[in-house]
Amino acid sequence: MIRQDKKGKDDKVKKTKSREFFDALVYAGIVAFIIKILLFEAFRIPTGSMEKTLWVGDFLLVTKFTYGATTPRNIPFTDIRIPYIKLPGFKEPQKGDIIVFDFPGDRDDIESKEVVNYIKRCVATPGDTLVIRDKKLYVNGELFPNPPNTVFDKVSRPESFVNPRMFPIGSKWNEDWYGPIRVPKAGDKIKIDSSNFDGWKMFIIKEGNTVRMSGDGKVYINETVLPDGEYTVKRDYLFMMGDNRNNSLDSRFWGFMPVENIVGEALIIYWSWDPSISFLNFFDLLSTTRWERIGNIIR
Repeated sequence: MIRQDKKGKDDKVKKTKSREFFDALVYAGIVAFIIKILLFEAFRIPTGSMEKTLWVGDFLLVTKFTYGATTPRNIPFTDIRIPYIKLPGFKEPQKGDIIVFDFPGDRDDIESKEVVNYIKRCVATPGDTLVIRDKKLYVNGELFPNPPNTVFDKVSRPESFVNPRMFPIGSKWNEDWYGPIRVPKAGDKIKIDSSNFDGWKMFIIKEGNTVRMSGDGKVYINETVLPDGEYTVKRDYLFMMGDNRNNSLDSRFWGFMPVENIVGEALIIYWSWDPSISFLNFFDLLSTTRWERIGNIIR
C-alpha cells in the first residue's frame, strides 16, 4: 500500500515537471514570436549588391520597430500573402538608411512572384528628384555623397547607350546615366498621355487599379476617364540602390519601392562567414568566420 502511494506520487511529480517543461517551451516560443514581429528579425545577405558595405555571408539584426512593425505579411513558409497591420514607427525613412523591404516585384510584374526580402540603401524619399550623371548621383540638384564602401565597375557607358531593362519602360537611360525622375509621394498628380502611358501603366496597376488607353488617347482608370489626364498617386515611395552600383538590381531596374513594404532598418552584423563553404563541412565553414565583422554597426 505504501509502495503504491509512493509510485503515484512519483508519477505526479514527473507529470508536473513535464508540464512545466512544455509550458516553458510555449512561453519561449511566444516571446520569440513577439520579438520577431515587433522588435528584431535576423536577415542573411544573399547577394553582392551591397558589397563592400555588406558581404555575402553576413548575418544581420534588423530593427522592426524603427519605421513601424507589422504583423506577418504572408503565411509562414509560403508565398501566400495575407492582410497585415502596421504599427506606428519612431521615424520616417531617411536618405542614406539601409533598409530591408518586401520586394515589390520586377518592373513588368504586378507583384513579386515570391515573398522575398531585399536590402538596399535609400537614396531618395517621397517628393525627391534624382538624376545620375556618369555614375554620380544627384538628389534635388545636390551631389549625393557615395557611401564609404561604394563600388563601381570600370566600364564606361556613354549617355547615348540605352539599356532596355531600365525603369520605366521606354526610358532612354542606362545605369550610369539615369533620370531625372521624381519619386512619387501620396497626392502627387502625374500627367498620363500617349507619350508616357507604357512607362506608368504598371505603376498605376500596382496601386490597385485597372488602366487602359482608348483609341482616341483618353486614359481610363477603373473604367472612368482620368480627370484632366492626371493620375493621383495613392502611396509614398522610396528609391533604393545597392552600394555595389553596377552589380545591383535596384530601383533603376524595377522601380519605386512603396514605403509600406519596409520590413526594418539594418542595425548590426551578429555573424559572418564564407557562404561558399557547404554546411556539411561545418568545421571548415566555422574556420572562415570573419571575426572582424561581428558586432559592426551598419551604416
